[in-house]
Amino acid sequence: MGESLQRSPGRTRLRSDTLSTPVKTLRVKMVLLGASGVGKSSLAQRFVKDEFRNTSPTIGCAYMTCAVHLSDVSLRFEIWDTAGQEKYHSVTPLYYRGAHAAILVYDISKRKTYIRAQVWLKELEKHCIQGSTVVWLVGNKGDLTLDRQVSVQEGESLAKDRGLFFTETSALSGDQVSNLLLDVAHRVSECIGVQQGGLSEWTETPLMDLHPRDTSSVFSSCCRVGP
Repeated sequence: MGESLQRSPGRTRLRSDTLSTPVKTLRVKMVLLGASGVGKSSLAQRFVKDEFRNTSPTIGCAYMTCAVHLSDVSLRFEIWDTAGQEKYHSVTPLYYRGAHAAILVYDISKRKTYIRAQVWLKELEKHCIQGSTVVWLVGNKGDLTLDRQVSVQEGESLAKDRGLFFTETSALSGDQVSNLLLDVAHRVSECIGVQQGGLSEWTETPLMDLHPRDTSSVFSSCCRVGP
């Protein structure tokens, strides 16, 4: 499915408020997978708001959006942040089926999460058609390098063997997080883009509050960011 990318300065703008010329906006479904506590929600917050917050374990799945502007197209990412707890494992395929991008996250300081990531990968391969999903293996919590239990070489080797892209990040410091999202955007555009009919145009759908007095509604756990 891919390999690590070298950054090229200035090739893309992320979440820019203005573009020099109007471009088409395409919809990209992206899912975050991995064990509980590896930092999936923190990565999602970095993608959307470029901030770090301590988060509680995700219940079921959380949803948010953000835009990435490339030179010839804008991509509106619909980010599905799935729960990593074992009890939610059986329902997770409902969220990642049809995903254009999948971010498979492990914690570099906890080997068991690296092993768990390989279980998620097997599940992902069962439900996704090869070539229809850009899959990225991400070793998060790069700021815990002194507690590292999974080497960079191990991550790179697994990615190479399984045809994945690979990056190490730190949601805490923000290191490589923006670069990761930009690289995913480029790969999705190149591999699954409009020329192959793989991405549909984004259309705004008004959100309806069906239960205005029910604060326990499932929609209360989702976050809609941006237009």
